[in-house]
This record gives sequence, structure tokens and C-alpha cells, in this order.
Amino acid sequence: MSQADINMSQLDQTFTLIGRSGESYQSPVRGILGGHRGNKIYGCLDCRAALQAIANGGYVKHRVFFPDEITAIVAGYRPCAACLPEKYAVWVRPAHEVSAGT
Repeated sequence: MSQADINMSQLDQTFTLIGRSGESYQSPVRGILGGHRGNKIYGCLDCRAALQAIANGGYVKHRVFFPDEITAIVAGYRPCAACLPEKYAVWVRPAHEVSAGT
């Protein structure tokens, strides 16, 4: 396959993005964050946990993308603990505070 063929096949590729309403749509642009539709998690495109799951044959059919972090949050997705640990800690803290009665 020539470089021109590879470039043309990339032009035909579409990605499933999630909008702020939570509805998916197709886009020729991947987005800046990836996510898992079933677990409602978002994270970096180079997340080691996501890449490992993809390499093991999982995750791909549930993979979605986001144009920005605000869209992921508004759509109801949470930060990934593996690649966004600081944001995950902020996200999980209120749940523990509520369950502890603080």
C-alpha cells in the first residue's frame, strides 16, 4: 500500500464523538480525549490503561472521543484514574465525603 493510499484511507475514516447532550455523532476529526461509552470514563488518547485494553482486544467497540474536556464532563463522563489521577481525585472526593457524612 502506498503512502497516498494510506492517506486516502485516513480521509475516509470517521470517529464517534460524544456531544454535550450525551448523543454520539460521526466526525472526520478524532477529538482530543478518548472515552469508554459503557464505563462513562474519559481520558488522554495515550492512556496506558486504555491502550492496554485495546491491545488485549477489548474496549474498541465502546471507544468514543470528545472535542474537549468540558464536553466529556457535561455528557456525564468521569476522569480516568490511570491517566488523569489529579482530576479523578477531585471527582471521587465528593462521593466519599457524602458517604462519610462530612
